[in-house]
Amino acid sequence: MKALLITHDSQLQAEIAAQGAARMPPVTLVAVRSRLRDALERVVPDSPALVIVDASGLDEGEAELLVRLAKLYPAATFMLLTRDQQQNLLIRAMRAGVREVLQLPLVHSAFHDAINRIADAANAGKLCDGKVLAFISCKGGSGATFLSTNFAYALASLAEKKVILIDLHGQFGDATLYVSDQKPAMTLSDVCSQIARIDGAFLDSCLVHVTPSFGILAAADDPSHAIDLKPEQMDIILRVARQHYDYVVLDVGRQIDAISLRALDNADAIYPVLQLALPDLRDGRRLLDIFRSLGYAIENTRLIVNRYEKGGRLRLQDVQASLGAEVMHTVPNDYVAVTDSVNQGVPVLQLSRASPVARSLAELVELVTARRVPEAKGLLTRLFGRAEAEQ
Repeated sequence: MKALLITHDSQLQAEIAAQGAARMPPVTLVAVRSRLRDALERVVPDSPALVIVDASGLDEGEAELLVRLAKLYPAATFMLLTRDQQQNLLIRAMRAGVREVLQLPLVHSAFHDAINRIADAANAGKLCDGKVLAFISCKGGSGATFLSTNFAYALASLAEKKVILIDLHGQFGDATLYVSDQKPAMTLSDVCSQIARIDGAFLDSCLVHVTPSFGILAAADDPSHAIDLKPEQMDIILRVARQHYDYVVLDVGRQIDAISLRALDNADAIYPVLQLALPDLRDGRRLLDIFRSLGYAIENTRLIVNRYEKGGRLRLQDVQASLGAEVMHTVPNDYVAVTDSVNQGVPVLQLSRASPVARSLAELVELVTARRVPEAKGLLTRLFGRAEAEQ
């Protein structure tokens, strides 16, 4: 948040600068003026979001200058700092649009509370109501991490949505490696250890940004840290993520524990990923039995069959009959494109956009976002038509 400070007190200036810098995101002083008249004469080119006025020693005649300053920065929030309760000045300040009045000497907790109120008010009209989509493996090696990471990338790229993926693997999570070569600076366990600080900006700063609209919150890099995570922390993280992202994609892995269960409780849709093999069907049935025992709506559980090939002994009808749930989508067995994508850490849609698996991911985006068919066909034509012409 950019702020203009008006004060002749150098000690107060240093104090506010230090307190602002300690916040996440910081409150940055882009300009300091000694007097109101000086602030009117020397306009800040980049309009501040916050104007802090030290009103100690301000006489009633200067209150008119405060009204003029408010007109100069109509989009800014004004904060008044005063040592004395000057009734007339406070009335004029309120008429000028001042919403926060703090006593000097500055109480740091009161200052931060006021900044939090200002930030909440500024973000109130910008909050999302994001959907939480959970990908979970029916059996190890089913390809759920590849699908969740590449689907999240496709969702951000094709549907132009703001997407976050949270890697919930309790041990050895590696979701970032599937779509990026960046090393995570922060992980899920780091966020949980600083849960009191969490807001949209702090969460965004902890992500590996694959694209400007798609980031990944990496799993704990040390498996021992996973035991420190608490279910109520997952509630807080998902609540903040919903507010700031259109879609929250969860790579749940295969484990069923307190953290993954709390995440699944928050999910709008759950995508069990399996292959057409008897071990997958057996484990898939156990998983869906757990979901039914927990009261999860069967219509929100949508099966995805990965590495699908027509003509096998097991058919999609067999999967649906065995598990008692419909197969929402199939992803073709595209070994070369998938292997190249995983080995290079590049999304398959970016690396091989005309491949069958890339087309399948685009179709899954259409299903999830409920895009209209004419728009979807146009989108696919624009994306893949040129690649086909080049072949």
